This record gives sequence, C-alpha cells and structure tokens, in this order.
Amino acid sequence: MTVSSPQGRTEPSGTTEDAVRVLVVDDEDPLAELLSMALRYEGWEVRSAGDVAGAVRAARDFRPDALVLDVTPRGGDGPEGTGRAEGAGRADGVSVLGRLRRELPDVPVLFLTARDAAADRIAGLTAGGDDHLTKPFGLEEVVARLRGLIRRSGAAAPERAASLLVVGDLVLDEDSHEVSRAGRAVHLTATEFELLRFLMRNPRRVLSKAQILDRVWSYDFGGRANVVELYISYLRKKIDAGHPPMIHTRRGAGYLIKPGG
Repeated sequence: MTVSSPQGRTEPSGTTEDAVRVLVVDDEDPLAELLSMALRYEGWEVRSAGDVAGAVRAARDFRPDALVLDVTPRGGDGPEGTGRAEGAGRADGVSVLGRLRRELPDVPVLFLTARDAAADRIAGLTAGGDDHLTKPFGLEEVVARLRGLIRRSGAAAPERAASLLVVGDLVLDEDSHEVSRAGRAVHLTATEFELLRFLMRNPRRVLSKAQILDRVWSYDFGGRANVVELYISYLRKKIDAGHPPMIHTRRGAGYLIKPGG
C-alpha cells in the first residue's frame, strides 16, 4: 500500500476504469487503510484523504461514486486547511461535506461517528449525509451500507452489472445470494457465502488467513485461530464435491480459487 502524502493517499487498486470509485476521508491512517483495503477487495477503486484540502482535491480529480467521511476528524484542518482546536471536529466534518457537495452534489455519503450520540448523527445527516455508522464497526457492514447507497443513488451502473461473480462454472449472485456450480444450486450459510464471495472477487490470487479474517470476520475478530481452515473445509465439501477442485491451499501463504480442471 503506497502513501503519497498525508493529505491525499492514493491506493493502487488494480481495477478497471469502470470500477466503482470511493473516496475515504478520515485522518486516522490505520482506519483509512483498513477501509481502503476492504473496498479494494470488492473490486472498487479507492482514494483517501486526511483533511479538507486533500478531500477537495481528490473529489475534483477522482470524481468518486460514493464518499466515506469521518464526521469527527481529530486532525481536522477547518474550512481552509488551518488548524482548529479540539471540539471543532464535528464542524470540520460538516465543513468537508459542504465543500464536497459543491463539487459533487449528488454523490451518496456514509458518515462515520466516534460515538453513538444523537448530536453527531443529526449534524451529519443535516449537512447532507445519507447514512451513518458508529465506531467500532465491521468492515462488511461498511461495504453493505455503501452498496445500498450506490444502488439507491443509481450513481454507478457498472456496480449493478457486476452483481454476478463467475469463476469457471461457479456463479455467485451478490444481489440474490444464490450460488450454483455447473448449473446446480449450492446452499451456503451467510458466513460461507461471504468467504466464497471474497475468494471469487480475487480469483487466482492467494489470500492470507489474516486477510480473510479481516474481510469476512472483521478486523476485530477474536475467535478461534482455525476458523478459516474450518470454513474453507465447509466450502470445499459444498463447492468441490463431485467436481474438479477449485479451492486450493498454498501452504504457508493462504488460499485461492480458480477454475477447476
């Protein structure tokens, strides 16, 4: 992951020009990087910014389809990038949105709030935010909320067209949550579905256990260390039984999915 500057960190995505574009505005570098990583794994293109000036520049250059904005950035720069004292975070978050709305009046916005306080939620929604999440949250919930916002806004037709994931004869429908292999339905639990979706969004790419835990069980997962191996075995029984294997283990590295045969 490369960092170009504190104001505008550009994440290499390896996506096409038709990918959904998301701008993440948060002055917490670790959180911004986690969000960016999770969104890139969805096949989206991501750019992040840590202050007002960087966010405005990114909005002009990047033209995002959706925006993730921390309503209480502790390192907020104020309306014109000049420092502000503690307690101005909410105003800074609202100021960012006000500036961005002039550049991108129709882009859906997901607000992140540091605490479950009505004042923070009301400030963000009143300023033009479309939805909110309170920290701590799961990465999967961020993705789900953004998908809903993008779908309702109609901002990204490619996202709707990309609801089908296909690897060989395995097909996963992200909208209906239906899975089939060689034309026969495969019934999965919710966790099995999320694990398979993550693998299929990264075909032929080795995904480490840590990456899978971050993406499927969220970054604060504290369960058994062998949960990934356990669910990979569940998927193999349902996906690979009676077919050439598609799910492979790279010892010491992780797991990947590729067409069977």
